[in-house]
Amino acid sequence: MIQPLIALVDCNNFYVSCERVFRPDLLYQPVAVLSNNDGCIVARSQEVKDLGIKMATPVHQIKHLIKRHQIHLFSSNYTLYADLSSRVMQSLEAYSPHLEVYSIDESFLDLTGLCSHTSSRRNSIDYALQIKAEVFQNTGIPVCVGLAPTKTLAKLANYAAKKWHKTGGVLDLSDTLRRDKLLPLVPVNEVWGVGKQTTKRLHLMGIFTAHDLASQSVATIQSHFNIVLARTVQELNGIACLDLESIAPDKQQIVCSRSFKRRLTDEKELIGALTCFAQTAAEKLRHQESVAGSISVSIRTNPLSQTDAQYQRSGQIQLKQPTNDTRHIVRIAKRLLKEIFKLGYRYQKCSLQLGHIQPETQRQQMDLFSVSEQSSDSSTLMNTVDHINRRFPKAIAISAAGINNDWQTPVNYLSPRYTTDWDSLPGVT
Repeated sequence: MIQPLIALVDCNNFYVSCERVFRPDLLYQPVAVLSNNDGCIVARSQEVKDLGIKMATPVHQIKHLIKRHQIHLFSSNYTLYADLSSRVMQSLEAYSPHLEVYSIDESFLDLTGLCSHTSSRRNSIDYALQIKAEVFQNTGIPVCVGLAPTKTLAKLANYAAKKWHKTGGVLDLSDTLRRDKLLPLVPVNEVWGVGKQTTKRLHLMGIFTAHDLASQSVATIQSHFNIVLARTVQELNGIACLDLESIAPDKQQIVCSRSFKRRLTDEKELIGALTCFAQTAAEKLRHQESVAGSISVSIRTNPLSQTDAQYQRSGQIQLKQPTNDTRHIVRIAKRLLKEIFKLGYRYQKCSLQLGHIQPETQRQQMDLFSVSEQSSDSSTLMNTVDHINRRFPKAIAISAAGINNDWQTPVNYLSPRYTTDWDSLPGVT
């Protein structure tokens, strides 16, 4: 019987690597990518990590380090990152008939039968090195590859391939002897799926490393925690419990949220922000061919302010008929905002969430006393709007007259959209 072989291909410092593709002068230079409002660090080059700067660190707290070490800052350019991610995944498709896109910068590949860690078949390390080289040649994005008989072990192999440079960015944990050497060196919180609270409970049980967890009885872990962690124990011992998902699952919630560059006190301005969020959320909903069964809206003031009066409120509604029509979502969001808005407060943040998401094709129980909002005319109109906006981004916007968007936080370090905008194509001089 052929032993399973799973590869996890993970891009190195993905957002930073995307910026460096078109700025090779920044190779080996400290680079950081900032959040939507340029407020905190969301991606760091190795040089920035070596300075001790943590993820989510507010920019204003490290201005002295940015200046002293000449850290190059970039605003999040998600259009660029998504396009380069797609190109990475296309390169990986040539190496396995079964691929699971796990996140924007990670994919699992089933290499069972395609290569082996034994010398009698095509060598797994050579195959992984070939994947690594071709992805870089095609996209300019460096990756590391972890190999193992299970997804959890492949994750750990990738962790080790990144941490220890002697691996050359590739590590195969199919060999139990190599596995026994690595697992005692890996903190238990680095095991896939083990979060902060679980780590604390494991520490109380004297479980500090991946090896400690792998040594536990499956029944004991299930009785103290759950079946998910029990499966993790099996996976750490080379018993596959998690299949590859060839089709990425649809999002079960869609949230659009933003902090404002200035405090908002007027209801009309909040409506303007909420309208933008509703448009974005509805587009994401239609992209995955889904409809939402609930809509919620929340607003809040700045909880860190010592002078502003504090206020936080949210409202939610269950829809009689699920929808993905931007017009309906905007209308309901406005109604919810009117119910929770109060004058006299300085609002810092507004959020919109779509929930109870289900496939658009799923049959619905109709309400005898209401008219369906998800008509064929609605779908046709929304598809037309999406098609136009794909060709001419944001050519059509559903908004209210008299609303301005000066609430939006400006981005000061945004790089060009090199691969998706004709006017931003890189030139050669």
